[in-house]
Amino acid sequence: MKILLAVDGSPFTKKMLAYLAAHDELVAAGRHDYTVLTVQSALPPRARAALSKDMVDEYFAEEATKVLDPVTKFLGQSGITPTRRAEIGPAGEVIAKIAEDEKFDLIIMGTHGHGSLGKLVMGSVSTKVLANCSVPVMLVR
Repeated sequence: MKILLAVDGSPFTKKMLAYLAAHDELVAAGRHDYTVLTVQSALPPRARAALSKDMVDEYFAEEATKVLDPVTKFLGQSGITPTRRAEIGPAGEVIAKIAEDEKFDLIIMGTHGHGSLGKLVMGSVSTKVLANCSVPVMLVR
């Protein structure tokens, strides 16, 4: 199975990893193909204009490394070497597009678990993923 792990480095990512650790069928070496994806919001135009391209690229690379390294290390303990990927843009839409375009079988992600009012006010990456793709999504709360 081709699995996309959408991660952001939050405590909800850690809960998702704990769930995976408790379910051997999801983290069996050689059984699945994993891609670990983090999506960062773009910098505001004024901030981006004040910085060089190299500074912006370095910033995004450092932020991605902070998120991807712990997940890669976690999977490595089970003998899994995932593909690492970092993108920039609106997280929900980017995750959904990658999952659809690259024909993933499953998306696994942590969720903040906001109620309906919270989603209405703040939006939700998981809600946007669900609304924008047909790939099955496992939400860990």
